[in-house]
Amino acid sequence: MSLLTEWRDDVECVFARDPAARNRLEVLTTYPGVHAVMLHRVSHRLWRRRWHYGARSLAFVGRWLSNVDIHPGATIGARLFIDHGAGVVIGETAEIGNDVTLYHGVTLGGTSWTHGKRHPTLGDGVLVGAGAKILGPIRLGNQVRVGANSVVVTDVPSTCTVVGIPGRVVQMRQPDRVHSFGIDLDHHLIPDPVGKAIACLLDRIDTLEKQMETQRLIAAGTQFRRYQACDIDNNLCESDCAGGAVMLQTA
Repeated sequence: MSLLTEWRDDVECVFARDPAARNRLEVLTTYPGVHAVMLHRVSHRLWRRRWHYGARSLAFVGRWLSNVDIHPGATIGARLFIDHGAGVVIGETAEIGNDVTLYHGVTLGGTSWTHGKRHPTLGDGVLVGAGAKILGPIRLGNQVRVGANSVVVTDVPSTCTVVGIPGRVVQMRQPDRVHSFGIDLDHHLIPDPVGKAIACLLDRIDTLEKQMETQRLIAAGTQFRRYQACDIDNNLCESDCAGGAVMLQTA
């Protein structure tokens, strides 16, 4: 794919994922995330040709302009959209698939001092919420959603939603779900596993209390029927009334 084609796709994808985008001129001149990705396309080509200093210099300029730090060695697929841009860091051996969306404060970082693969791999259609950290040579499958401020350190299967510190899978998504705008940005629709557990406990307590109340009423009714079976006279019913035998013996 030519550089111009990649740049055109980088601009056009913004309109599918940001309702605030109005026209191409606005996107080209005021979107720092787009600037960062477009400059990375050039620096990555220099890096692959082993013009490392030139690539790092261009990446530094991109960071200075956009506040997005993308190492020129990172491999980025088509139509990456970095919304807002501020504070995003993408490491040298990171690999990003097509149609990925990153929000501000996202880090694709490493966890090792050794050379080789040490940054994450993101599949197609991945969405990473603001402030999330994805660390180490792990893989996130296609269509994964990462909740804001999560810290992901293990592999995540495709079509899953992961939240928390450390990140854990809380929901399987529908892989064939079609969004009206083509791109599913509903990353705010994240289940609350702690809230759900508390709600389940409250429901269980309510059920147990109802069962206890029912048993109490049954026991009270049985006791009432036992006393009703006694003859109303001066004699105690030894077989039916509580304490009757003892009272007969002492009478």
